[in-house]
Amino acid sequence: MLSAFKSIPTHMDYKGQKLAEQIFQGVILLSAVIGFIYGFTIQQFGWTVYIMLAGFTISCLLTLPPWPVYRKNPLNWQPAMPETSGENRDKPQEIQKKKKHK
Repeated sequence: MLSAFKSIPTHMDYKGQKLAEQIFQGVILLSAVIGFIYGFTIQQFGWTVYIMLAGFTISCLLTLPPWPVYRKNPLNWQPAMPETSGENRDKPQEIQKKKKHK
């Protein structure tokens, strides 16, 4: 059962994050404008809140799950550097400092 959950992708690339943010803001803004206009015309503030909550719910359903549209541009990572054995495991900056002080 747990392995079924591990097979679900949970990542988004950077362009996907930007797209999700734009969609989220657009849906929230659109629902706010529609809610304000509708609530103003019928003189009921409660409808404004309900429309805003509906817009928030829709935007969450569109942007929170990592849909495939948000994973179209994956990062190409550099290959891992081979690990060296012995005492030469210091960072390059530390090696240069040790050489300067000798």
